[in-house]
Amino acid sequence: MKRILVVTQHFWPENFRINDIVEGFVQDGLEVDVLCGLPNYPKGEWFDGYSADGPFEETYKGARVFRAREIPRKGNTGKTIFLNYVSWPLYAAGALNRLPGGYDAVFCFNTSPVLMCWPAIQYAKKHKVPFTNYVLDLWPENLYSVLPVKNKFMRWVAQTVSDTLYKRCDRLIAMSEPLQKRLCVRTGKTAAEVAVIPQYCEDFYAVPRHDTELEARFAGRFNLVFTGTFTPAQSLDMVIRAVLDARAAGAEKLHLLLVGDGMSREALQKQVTDLHAEDAVTFYGSVPATDVPKFTALADALLISLSDSPDLGLTVPGKLASYMAAAKPVLASMNGAGYAAVQESGGLVSPACDQKALAENMLALYNMTADERAELGRKAYDYYAAHYRRAELLKRLEEFTVEGK
Repeated sequence: MKRILVVTQHFWPENFRINDIVEGFVQDGLEVDVLCGLPNYPKGEWFDGYSADGPFEETYKGARVFRAREIPRKGNTGKTIFLNYVSWPLYAAGALNRLPGGYDAVFCFNTSPVLMCWPAIQYAKKHKVPFTNYVLDLWPENLYSVLPVKNKFMRWVAQTVSDTLYKRCDRLIAMSEPLQKRLCVRTGKTAAEVAVIPQYCEDFYAVPRHDTELEARFAGRFNLVFTGTFTPAQSLDMVIRAVLDARAAGAEKLHLLLVGDGMSREALQKQVTDLHAEDAVTFYGSVPATDVPKFTALADALLISLSDSPDLGLTVPGKLASYMAAAKPVLASMNGAGYAAVQESGGLVSPACDQKALAENMLALYNMTADERAELGRKAYDYYAAHYRRAELLKRLEEFTVEGK
């Protein structure tokens, strides 16, 4: 039986796809240990049952979980996010000696920060086992989309650290071909060492869950649903303004339902209050991933947006797969690889941060017949079935991580 060490700062009960990847690895016969942090994302508050004192060892779906301390990102200020980014890799490196060892491969699910792959590199190099880094947030570019780092020296440090870490990985996984090319240029690795494997979505996203009470609450409106994290990278302030533009142009019942949380929530709520847009926008809060199909089931369309950054355009958000699986029209505001995927699937897409174009697409969706929107949903599902199925992509992750092919 092959043994894998998974390194990721964010893990169950936090809501990340690595939870399902670990479960899938175990189901496929791999023995899995996870080195992760103490759950506090996105609010920066310890989840129930956790504190700075642990627990530090648990089990999850057949995997052993080893937790390392971190400074929580409480308040989601620039300072607390920085301390969170830096603290976990240092604590995790100190926790490496607690691991049982004997691994055939090391795998990192590398969301922000890029530093979270550093303990994995340390372990892999010391024990001479192959290390594969799944690059989900490209650094330092993703850092700049969340924190406005202007200091030239700090930007040089971020660039140097990021490039050094990527180069020290034995293998990299990119979500798209443009990202693969960028990583090859920055690291000098060959295309064989940088695989293109899109993020899949869990199978439950393709199974509608109708909630009578929830649907009654939002009945009588045209519900545009966004699910996920609220950060500057999503440009939700622009989306809110586009909603109001579309309503003013005739989409009177257009309603934006924001399901999730994150560092931008307080500012977005203030924006809605200042614009007197409470009737147009609802903040629902975070829900477990398995409850998301309740919201996609009631949606007339699903919204995905990213800020106007050429570097964000290198990646295809994993959320896009779950939207397509729901068989609902996809409305997108983004650039690059994500733009191309939505366009190929028949969704409505406009350039990132183009408020006017997004409002026009909202109005176009609003004025479509139910049959026309249902056809867009069918096209989206077909694209999901062809590109984002869990079983196939999970198998590719396993083979590339363990065997490098």
